[in-house]
Amino acid sequence: MNAASKTDLPIAGNTTRHAALWHFLDDYSLILIFVVLFAALSFSVQYFFSWQNIVGLALSVSQIGMVACTMMFCLASRDFDLSVGSTVAFAGVLCAIVINASGSIALGIGASLLAGAAIGFINGAVIAKLKINALITTLATMQIVRGLAFITSSGQSVGVSNESFFGLGTAFVLGLPSPVLITLLSFAIFGVLLNKSVYGRNTLAIGGNPDAARLAGVAVDRTRILIFLVQGAVAALAGVILASRVTSGQPNAGLGFELDVISACVLGGVSLAGGRASISGVIVGVLIMGTVQNAMSLLNIDAFYRYLVSGTILLIAVLIDQLKNRRQSR
Repeated sequence: MNAASKTDLPIAGNTTRHAALWHFLDDYSLILIFVVLFAALSFSVQYFFSWQNIVGLALSVSQIGMVACTMMFCLASRDFDLSVGSTVAFAGVLCAIVINASGSIALGIGASLLAGAAIGFINGAVIAKLKINALITTLATMQIVRGLAFITSSGQSVGVSNESFFGLGTAFVLGLPSPVLITLLSFAIFGVLLNKSVYGRNTLAIGGNPDAARLAGVAVDRTRILIFLVQGAVAALAGVILASRVTSGQPNAGLGFELDVISACVLGGVSLAGGRASISGVIVGVLIMGTVQNAMSLLNIDAFYRYLVSGTILLIAVLIDQLKNRRQSR
């Protein structure tokens, strides 16, 4: 072995170690941050580590968690949906109105899910077929659907006359609230879809390079429409569960909901540039968002500061996403 090759060995070894370190940080940094944050708050904030508060924390992020599962697919395909908050409100109002008119809980839930799926289908069709930007499309439907929620409810909350409906959002199963179990089930289902199904592979392929995905035989437009349709249906389900929890449909529910969902996804490593997502990252992102909000509530910090913190978290998440994209493009 000559002198030059001996000199190259340490450099190659350092490069390999640096690459391994970056890979480790990409995979586990978010989990480590959450563990450290959770441990610090457990020791410093009174009642934070109590079982009652942990259950309350899980319940507070349950709607965000289930919608984040589908927003993950939107972001991974280079799109996003700003109308989910309005869909949550409209679905809750519609469910309450239908239950009061028909007396049927199943009919109320079915009508809301169908309406949510229709909203998602319209979003997807306009974006995929008419080639209108997702920002403009979903910003428009956000306003339209919010208006429908206020019009159908006459601007008032709509109480539900059938008290059996309340069990959907307040019942406990295996010691956990039913919304938490539904969210856990959503994580499992959409995690499998992302990692083990053609639907998940096609979503990541579209996000990575839509033109290449089309040439590879992926039905790009149909997949994008399906992604938004599922997004709308799940947002409607979240709205139904929220209406059950608060015992009424609220036309002003879900204000700012879409930003919380997108923040959790981006914080969880879902790339705004598309092509990269993981269900474990989304779960941790949702938990970090909820943990910070929960701690601020326990510390009686004014709600105005919570908006400040939420915005800061979103900005940090976007900056981290940009740094990852730049490093991967080198």
